[in-house]
Amino acid sequence: KYLLFDSFDSDKRYQYHHGDQFQSVEDNSIKKTMSEPVSTFSVDVDTSSYSYVRRLLKDWRLPPRDAVKVEEFINYFDYEYPQPPNREVPFEATVAVSKSPWHKGQKLLHIGIKGYGMDPSDRPYSNLVFLVDVSGSMGNIDRLPLAKEAMEMLLNTMQPEDLVSIVTYASNVNVPLPPTPVADKKHILSVLNSLSASGSTWGTGGIEKAYELAEKNFDKDAVNRIMLLTDGDFNIGLMDNYSLKTYIETKRETGIFLSVLGFGMGNYRDDFMKSLANNGNGVAAYVDSLEEAHKVMVTEASSTMFPIAKDVKVQVEFNPAKVAEYRLVGYEKRLLRREDFNNDKVDAADIGAGHAVTALYEIKPVGWEEKVGVDELRYSQPVLKEQDASTKLGQEYSFVKMRYKLPDEDESKLISKAATVEDEMDRIAEINDSSMHVAATEFKFATAVASFAQLLKGEAQMDGFSYGSVLELAEANIGDDPYGYRREFIRLVRTAKRITQESNRIVEEANRFQTSHDIVID
Repeated sequence: KYLLFDSFDSDKRYQYHHGDQFQSVEDNSIKKTMSEPVSTFSVDVDTSSYSYVRRLLKDWRLPPRDAVKVEEFINYFDYEYPQPPNREVPFEATVAVSKSPWHKGQKLLHIGIKGYGMDPSDRPYSNLVFLVDVSGSMGNIDRLPLAKEAMEMLLNTMQPEDLVSIVTYASNVNVPLPPTPVADKKHILSVLNSLSASGSTWGTGGIEKAYELAEKNFDKDAVNRIMLLTDGDFNIGLMDNYSLKTYIETKRETGIFLSVLGFGMGNYRDDFMKSLANNGNGVAAYVDSLEEAHKVMVTEASSTMFPIAKDVKVQVEFNPAKVAEYRLVGYEKRLLRREDFNNDKVDAADIGAGHAVTALYEIKPVGWEEKVGVDELRYSQPVLKEQDASTKLGQEYSFVKMRYKLPDEDESKLISKAATVEDEMDRIAEINDSSMHVAATEFKFATAVASFAQLLKGEAQMDGFSYGSVLELAEANIGDDPYGYRREFIRLVRTAKRITQESNRIVEEANRFQTSHDIVID
């Protein structure tokens, strides 16, 4: 019956059986370059959407469309893009242009960002506060017990002089572990293992106490971070949503950041937890297994814990002589106004050490014969003079700009790069640059991931593109996969394909039964 309900209305069926909540956003629309040549957005380093949907698929369930965030699917994976040589410029941008697998005659503009990798010996001192939800709803094995395992994993990556505190909240707020050096790991683990779940959820009291502890031990040369671990059953307490977000924004300006790890299902508040993490200059991740805990806390500890750039924004100006239309794939909840790009007071996401961020635009070249997605404006001015293809500007598809601030600075810096015909993948394949050959493979795998997410959402832009097409693209470009995340992705695509096939078969049988027995299903 679950498969049948999935086919008729996945979103309503899922919300009926569970209390999980997600932010609903409209998919990005097609933009006409002549009228809107500039696209601006904040990068996104959250990954919770992918791991949450993975859990559903492993349980043989299709996800509600609002649970699927395309950019979080893409950025769940690490990508081997060229890295900057040192921390003076914290990340490097790579661009490429390929044929779109979704629509004949269209192209994809790929933008990849890779932060510099931090050597363990260069890691700054850490002042970390674990803020742990120990309310009754956290008692299940996939909640507090898994959260305790995750915290122990991160503890094992820290330096002896780092400080760790533990704040718990349920009906009351407690501090079972005052600030303690990691050198006293035995005592920290003893306190950690003693945590148990019971009572209601006084979340705001816990947040206030966690910031109080972080402030008492604040070190301007250290990473000062609060890590909230919860199932999302977050009682606002004495503050409403707006007041709590404002409070976290204010604390962010002091240099204390907040990250959120989600656990469990049934009352998972994805929308609220991402809001907390985004306002706290942190990462929102969903931990569904020990393997995911290891990924977040060990494999990606540097990118989780140590920011190398904050308020990272991207602005792309498309060349109307080369690009007729464009569509940003994902990032709907990260869109910014054009004027926000140069405004250093406008907040955006951070990038951690070694972090990779990818964005895709589907573009329609000028002169493509198929009907454009958006009608021409009657009174728009044509390009005054068609650019000669031999000129520098005439070879540019777009101009990509990125603004960022170093973690301890308040004034942004600018990086820019043009995407030209020389960045087309056919030409990249001909040049003697192994790093760009690897990047081209990485972009193709990212395209497979973006395709999968859009199929799960049921986006109209995927008309004619199938799970089989995703498998073909991913398997041909799996690249380096030391931890098996990409092979797991391929297994998930196969699972979604089988669920969809079985679901469609049941619907067909139900329709035949309905027709043969003259039954009306309301």
